[in-house]
Amino acid sequence: MNKIHEKLNVQVPIWSAGMGLGVSGAALSAAVSNAGGLGVLGLGGMGPVPMGEVIRDIRGRTSKAFGVNIIMPMMQDGQIETCFDEKVPLIVLFWGDPSPYIKDAHKRGILVVSQCGDTEEATRAAEAGVDGVIVQGIEAGGHVKATRPLVDVVRETVKELGSLPVIASGGIATGADISRALKLGASAVSMGTRFVATTEAMVLDDYKARVVAAKSEDTVFTKLFDVGWPDAAHRVIRNRVYDDWEAAGSPPSGERPNENVVIGTLREGEEAVDLPSYTVTPPLLQFHADLEQAALYCGHSCDRIDDILPAGELMQQLIRELKAAS
Repeated sequence: MNKIHEKLNVQVPIWSAGMGLGVSGAALSAAVSNAGGLGVLGLGGMGPVPMGEVIRDIRGRTSKAFGVNIIMPMMQDGQIETCFDEKVPLIVLFWGDPSPYIKDAHKRGILVVSQCGDTEEATRAAEAGVDGVIVQGIEAGGHVKATRPLVDVVRETVKELGSLPVIASGGIATGADISRALKLGASAVSMGTRFVATTEAMVLDDYKARVVAAKSEDTVFTKLFDVGWPDAAHRVIRNRVYDDWEAAGSPPSGERPNENVVIGTLREGEEAVDLPSYTVTPPLLQFHADLEQAALYCGHSCDRIDDILPAGELMQQLIRELKAAS
């Protein structure tokens, strides 16, 4: 058992990825933690007030440890302070330098994990004093800093960092996948796409169905959906808006087909906020737009996703598969 799992009493080496804008909400994350894993809330892009509400919600659903993922390019004033005030057990920081926050988190007994795209970034995070690193492979869905396969990144990072916990992320859907990552030296895995296909994920059912139907060759690695998070690579399911852009010669931002067109709305409380073309926003439950115009984040693990399950049931299945593969 690694140091993070020992401190937080995590029994199973499975983390649910903190998919942003609330995709990984309290119900999903609590189900993972209650099954012995580590559920990570996806609160990137949320203000501190709704963040606090979700953190208190998960505490009403589980007495187990959980994490909070913060997307640093979308960081708002008060987000870190809310995590400190709520005494969350663990913070995951993605797409930025974690070093300004480590000392203050540790003073409060909060663990800090940095999600990294390569061994060099992981090494810098380790030198800054993080408690662990999540390393991505290019197979991952959603926003991806990696440029190499997960196997290579994990093997190299484990060798470089020694005893520091390394959590593998990208292209993992089954217990056999988890077993392979652990045999490479990973301390645990972080799974995103597989948990999109759960009943608790806070996204539209049609999006979940597309993840189940997709194969890895249906996904593309691109920077197309950049409104709200520019110049950040991501993996999505190919759809009509991608095909139209590709047919137009893959022009740069500002010159793409139907640039600055409103494709739908996102309900926020009593208000409906317009969604522009090429928005970073995924098909959340409050999303009212054609999925052919949306960012359908999905990793290569879709090859081995055949159903939509309650997260707790999925966890039990993964645990059985892991035991069989070990």
